[in-house]
Amino acid sequence: MLLLAFDTSTSAVSVALRDEAGQLASSHVVDAQAHGEILAPGMRAVFAEAGRRPDELTHVVVGVGPGPFTGLRVGIVSALTLAHALDLSAHGVCGLDVLAHRAWSAGVRERILVAIDARRKEVYWAAYTLTGEGFTADDEPQVARAADLPEEVRHLPNIGRGGLLYPDELPVRLIRCEDVLDVEAGDVADLAVRLLGQGRDLLPPEPLYLRRPDAVPSQSVKSVLAR
Repeated sequence: MLLLAFDTSTSAVSVALRDEAGQLASSHVVDAQAHGEILAPGMRAVFAEAGRRPDELTHVVVGVGPGPFTGLRVGIVSALTLAHALDLSAHGVCGLDVLAHRAWSAGVRERILVAIDARRKEVYWAAYTLTGEGFTADDEPQVARAADLPEEVRHLPNIGRGGLLYPDELPVRLIRCEDVLDVEAGDVADLAVRLLGQGRDLLPPEPLYLRRPDAVPSQSVKSVLAR
């Protein structure tokens, strides 16, 4: 196995390469405005550091969000293009699941909140229950203002950038992971390997936007489309 994982769904552009024994190399750059410029150099860097080649890959896994349109598009299109060039299938994982997996790997065994920046003074969020066997999501990922989350959810220990951005609304940081803010590709790879090892399917490489796009057709465009 040689698995390339990357994520562009948060403020970070993160890439990791791993094999059966563990992580071989990684790149993690925080820059919410330059996903397209950073991703390809990050990929080249991890292959060079590990002394491996893209044609040795057996798996390509990308974070599918939730996240903003531009960031997600960069990662998912890159995954599809690379997989097509290598005659592989691209797979996806949910970024909120990745952060829940990070907490589980750190030994957390309780109910937690995963909340990341959704901009517009909102967070993408989901609550998870972590046990010795693994983690389960209490519901589907959602987007909302931090203050509008259910009261009991807002006071769960939280992981992700959301609790840092809105400490008054999400006051309880998950101590073991309080410095974990964005999705890291090493965790994407670890979760993918765990799921594959359990014989479970990964997600299709399709974006979890959770919002309608900002751009809408003008009246003139609508009239043309209606013809």
